[in-house]
Formats: sequence, structure tokens, C-alpha cells
Amino acid sequence: MKYKAMLLGGIAAASVLSACVWAQGMKGPAPAAPAPRAFAQWDKVVMSVEQKIGSNLAIIHGNPGVDTSHPDASGGRVAVLYGPDGVLMVDANNEEVHEKLLKTVRTLSNGPIKLLINSHAHPDHTGGNAYFAKQGAVIMAQENLRDELLPNPNAGPRPAGAPALQPVDPASLPVVTYNYDPATRGKPAVTVHMNGETVDVIAMMPSHMGGDSIIKFEKANVIYIEDFYRNFGYPFADQGNGGSINGMLDAIDLMGKLSDDNTLLIPGHGTLVHKKDLIPYRNMLVDLMGKTKKLVAAGKTLDDVQAADLLKPYAGQNQGEDEASTKRFVAELYYEAKGLPPVVNGRRAMPRPAQAAAPAPAMSMKKM
Repeated sequence: MKYKAMLLGGIAAASVLSACVWAQGMKGPAPAAPAPRAFAQWDKVVMSVEQKIGSNLAIIHGNPGVDTSHPDASGGRVAVLYGPDGVLMVDANNEEVHEKLLKTVRTLSNGPIKLLINSHAHPDHTGGNAYFAKQGAVIMAQENLRDELLPNPNAGPRPAGAPALQPVDPASLPVVTYNYDPATRGKPAVTVHMNGETVDVIAMMPSHMGGDSIIKFEKANVIYIEDFYRNFGYPFADQGNGGSINGMLDAIDLMGKLSDDNTLLIPGHGTLVHKKDLIPYRNMLVDLMGKTKKLVAAGKTLDDVQAADLLKPYAGQNQGEDEASTKRFVAELYYEAKGLPPVVNGRRAMPRPAQAAAPAPAMSMKKM
């Protein structure tokens, strides 16, 4: 299904609807804001314009060295299209920095924030959702992403003494949703005409997560490719939340069809790239999946695969290749080779390994 921006003509009304939906969905006052998470020095996070592209498209990102989950730059990248029609944002970074993000957006435009497109559900990309919805933004995403923002029915028991889960703020949930259809892969689910730009919102196959989207700015020749590609640390297919290494390969192949040699590809983390930069990444995934499948076919356990040092030929190619990133990626290779459960409402019911050293594949949404 393709919506051509009647979204613009009706977006002011939709903004009011968005505000009404979250307000009416709440029983009593809004959920209290949770305490800031401890993995970042939030008071030291600086949101700034990383790069301007043409006259009205910009990339905003956090600063390095203050966020242990993303030491290269705090949180996920935010794309901002601005002009006389208002502001369109792709992603909203972490909850703790929403005011800083808004102030940075305001260095580009004082126009109303009309549309917020979520590329995937991790909180370093959706944490600011509720705040920007309350500024009037209509949130748009895959239906699976909306499900991923809701409590996880596959979650195991919480550890003794762990704080209670915070209730979901209805304002954080997408209001406009769409689905991935393999028959129309690579085609826009929604097209927005805004500020002289044509913005294609393209639903993706389960790759980084189960509800991913990429966002193509046609005239600028820019694609926001979210997190199925990264060159800081090893790849991350969040399998418990619908991700898949094979899906990441499909996503990379799709980029070859949707981009040309000059298309700027914007990942959520790491450096900005072009499609030629995806080739060695793809080759690595194919090589490592092949080697892992042979080990699994020979009856090797996860511990055996972890001990096989499969990543040695690729060590040192990217920054951020720490022990946690290495173990996580090797575990993902192992589970992919064993065969993944199906995606249901954006998630998979993954096995929970007994080994203390192995990361649980159903990753927490509290810290990404």
C-alpha cells in the first residue's frame, strides 16, 4: 500500500489525532519517567549536526566517549528533513537526551515537527518517541516494530531484586503502521512528499530486528539504512527481537538495487558509507556463516564455536571489536546455523543458553 502525502495535507489533523490517541489511551497521569540508565554520562552527551546534505537534510548524532553502549557516538543517528512544510525526523535517539535533540533540531528549523519515522525498535532510536509525539509528531513504523515496543511475552523471569519494568507510555507507540510484504520487497510502503523532497519509507525483511525500515530521500540520493550494517564492532542481528543474519544479507543485496555508486548510505552507527563498502561486510557474513554451519553439522556446541576463533581473520578491521561484541556475534552465527524459530509479532522465542558466558540471544531493549 502506498500513501502519497495526503499525509501532508492532513498531517496537522493527524498530529492532533496522535496526541489524542496517547492521551485517551492512558488511565490517569502519564507514566513517571524512569531513572536515567547508568551506561552513559547523560549530562555530558552533546547532540550536534554531524553533516548537512543539500539545503534541507541533516544528520544529528551524539558525541563519542560518554556512552559505553556506543562509545563511537552516543545513541543512534537521527535524520532531519526540514523546510516550509515542517520537520520530518527519522528516529529519536535515547529517552534521556530528547530535550537536547530538540534543541539541535531547532538550530535547523523552528517549524512544527510533523512526522517521526522509526527505523527499528531499539531504545537508542526510539527512546525519544513519546516526547516528540507530545510535540505533535505522528509516529510511523512497521507493525512489528510497534509490537516490539510492547512488553515481551517471551521474556524470562526477572532476577531477584531487579526493578519493576516501567509501563509503556502510549505516546511512544507508532500511530501509522505498515507491514513487510516479500512480494513487493524494496517498494515503498509509504511515500511522503515534503519540503520539495520525495521520502520513501521501505519496510524491510527481518534483518537487524523484525520490524525494520529504511528511508530513502530520492532527490538527495540518501538512504538511512539503520543497523543491519555497522562498521563499529561486529554485526548485530537481534534474533530474539526478530533479527537474522540471513536477513541482513538480503538487506545488503537490496541496497545494491536501491542505490547507485553515489548514494550516501547512513547507518545508525559507525561511519557514513556507499554501496561498495557493503561488499566486504557481505563477504564476511557469507564466509562466517559457511564455517559455522560446518561446525554445527559436525555436532559442535556453542562453547566449541566460541572457542574456534572464527573471527580471527577479521580482527582489527573495525573499531569497537571488544569481547562482548565478539561473543554476541559468534552466538548469533551459531543460532542462525542451528535454525531460527519463526518471527511472531516481531519476535522469536529463542532458546536460553545455560552457559553463563554466552549472551542471551533475546536481547534486552533497555540498552542497545
